[in-house]
Amino acid sequence: MKSSHNNRWLLPDGIEEILPPDALAVEQLRHKILSLYHSWGYDLVMPAMIEFTDSLLTGTATTLQNKTFTLIDQMTGKQMGLRSDMTPQVARIDAHQLSGREISRLCYSGHLIHARTDGLNPSRSPLQIGAEIFGNATIDADIEVVSLMLETLRSIPLSEVSIDLGHVGLFRGLFEASGLAANVEQRLFDMLQRKSLPELKTFLGELQLDDDTYQQFYQLALLNGGVEIFDKARDVYRHAPASCLAALAHIEAVAIGVQTLYPDLFIHCDLSELRGYEYHTGLVFAAFLPGQGREIARGGRYDDIGKAFGVARPATGFSTDLLALYQLAQPTQAQISAILAPNSSDPSLLAMVRQLRDQGERVITDLSNGAIGPRDQGCAWVIQQQDDNWVVNEIK
Repeated sequence: MKSSHNNRWLLPDGIEEILPPDALAVEQLRHKILSLYHSWGYDLVMPAMIEFTDSLLTGTATTLQNKTFTLIDQMTGKQMGLRSDMTPQVARIDAHQLSGREISRLCYSGHLIHARTDGLNPSRSPLQIGAEIFGNATIDADIEVVSLMLETLRSIPLSEVSIDLGHVGLFRGLFEASGLAANVEQRLFDMLQRKSLPELKTFLGELQLDDDTYQQFYQLALLNGGVEIFDKARDVYRHAPASCLAALAHIEAVAIGVQTLYPDLFIHCDLSELRGYEYHTGLVFAAFLPGQGREIARGGRYDDIGKAFGVARPATGFSTDLLALYQLAQPTQAQISAILAPNSSDPSLLAMVRQLRDQGERVITDLSNGAIGPRDQGCAWVIQQQDDNWVVNEIK
C-alpha cells in the first residue's frame, strides 16, 4: 500500500499501543503479578531492550534469529538486535552479573519486538512476563515454576486452566540410541507434533527398525492422558536408555506434585509434546484455556543455555504475554474516579490538593475554568469552597 500524508500515523502490522483506561489496568496487573513473584522470593531484573547479537543470539538463542530485528550500532559498527525473548538475557545476567549466587530466582517483564508474527498470535510487540530458577536441577524446582505459572493465571483472574506436560529427553534419548541418520530426526519430530499416525506408521516401517524400537517411537504419539499412562509407558520403554526412563519418572513426579498442590487442576501428560525442542533440555509444560487454539503460557527446563555464557547452570522457568492474558480476561473498563479542583493559587486549596494526592487520590486541576463539566473530565467529585473552607463534594 502506498504511503500518503493521511496514513503516515498508522502503526506497522502487529505493533500495538495501549490507550486509557486499559494502559493503567495493564500496568496495575503487571505490578500485581510482579508483587506475587516478589512474595515467592523472585528478584526483578530489567534486561536491556537492545544488545549485540553475538550475545543476544548466543547458544540455544540462535533459534530466535528469524524473530529478531537487527541493525548496526553507529558507535561501534557491530550488529545489534532488539530482544525477541528475555529468557536468554536473564540467563546471561545470572551467569555474569549474579554469578556468586548458588540459586537465583529471577523475574522480569518488558516488551519484545518480533520481526514476524508467532503462529496464531498476530502481535509483534508482546509484553512478556515470567520467572526463572537458576542453579537447581531438582524436580521440586520444576514443580515450583509450574505452580507459579498457575498462580500467575489465577491472579488475572483466569479460570478453567489446564496444563500439558511433556519431556524432550524421551524422544531425544530414543533417537540417539536408534542410530538413525540425522536427517530423519526432523521428519519424525514433525509427524509426532502433528500426531499423524498413518504417516508415522508408514515412515517407521520404511526405516526397518526392530520391533522394540518401532513401538517405542510409535507409542510416543499414543501415550497421552493422565498419570495413568505411566504404567503402560514403563512397560513400553523398559528396554529404553536410562535417560528415557529418567524422563518418564520426571514427568510423572511433576504431575503428581502439581496435582497434590492443585487437586482440581486438569493435567494432561503427552509423551510426544516437544515444544521448544531445539531450546529445552527436559520437562516442557504449557497452560491452556478451553476454546483457545494456542497455549496462554509456557515454559520448561533449559539447562544448556548457560554454557554459551561460560557458566553451565541448571535452569527452569516460564513466561507469558501479559497483554494477551489481559485481553482473555475480558476486563470491564475501570471507571477512574477523580476529584476536580478549581484553577486557583489559594494556599489552603493547594495544600489540600497536595494532601489528597499524597493520599493516592487523583486530583485534576480545572484548566477550563468551568467551561468543561466535571464528569466530562472524568471526575465524580469536586472541591468547592464553603464558609471559607475547601471541601470535597460528590457530584449529584
